[in-house]
Amino acid sequence: MKHFVLASILAGALALPAAAADYTIMAPAAPGGGWDQTARSLQTALQEEGISGNVQVVNVPGAGGTIGLAQFASQQKGNANALIVGGYVMVGAILTNQSPVTLKDVTPIARLTGEYEAIVVPASSDIQSIDQLVEKLKADPGSVSWAGGSAGGTDHIAVGLLAKAAGVDPTKINYIAYSGGGEALAAILGSQVTAGISSYGEFQSQVEAGTLRLLAVSSDERIEGVDAPTLKEAGYDVVLQNWRMVAAAPGLSDEQKAAVLADIEKLAKSATWQETLKTKGWADTYLAGDEFDAQLEKDISATETVLKDIGLVK
Repeated sequence: MKHFVLASILAGALALPAAAADYTIMAPAAPGGGWDQTARSLQTALQEEGISGNVQVVNVPGAGGTIGLAQFASQQKGNANALIVGGYVMVGAILTNQSPVTLKDVTPIARLTGEYEAIVVPASSDIQSIDQLVEKLKADPGSVSWAGGSAGGTDHIAVGLLAKAAGVDPTKINYIAYSGGGEALAAILGSQVTAGISSYGEFQSQVEAGTLRLLAVSSDERIEGVDAPTLKEAGYDVVLQNWRMVAAAPGLSDEQKAAVLADIEKLAKSATWQETLKTKGWADTYLAGDEFDAQLEKDISATETVLKDIGLVK
């Protein structure tokens, strides 16, 4: 009888689903920006969909995510419950800061979202259009101050490309880098800078409230529901999309990596995540596994070329 009971308990235990992983997600930036929003959106979706029982978010800002990346790579080796958010900005920051720790030192899992850049000015500004802003830039590049994210990131690259497209020396731009979207937004709203640049989602509520004026977006075609021309439409040949990704710790076994991949795939297809994308205005650019690894290599190479072209990397 004892053997029967023991066998029944063992069979029951084996039939139970594996316990959901408890994840800790690092947002390698200050609260309020795109990476922070992405990490907290992942937290909500993973928990609401029952993919993870408990998800914590930690912020480690600085140097375009490279401070957080270095900490993550050194402290989380082999930890299958640790994730980090990153993206195009981090690719540029690694090159610009000559970071000894790169994305090769973690385990890239998937690209999740894409978002186009938006150029804004405070509502009180006398600049009414992208052409007026560019005229000021042409007259005196240094007099036009830009608030954006980290040096060498998507925002910085976009300003450099716009300057180049307008015939202005991109090395002369007056770009002020902020470690968090909240700080940059405060500088723009307080008229401490001429203009601001970031992903559209970070400005959307202020644009809709009328406190910021949207001058242009960096998409190839007009964005549905967004009342602004594209840079291309305005005569400046610049199209740029900021993408965001999630990576796992270094040193994972094949089984551990597969388990994380499976969780992120469930998340990407979930109703909660799809609703988040719609609410935030993020494009679904999901790409995972070997395909993402190959695309990441191409993106790193292309970014290095652009940064050299605009004088940010030698």
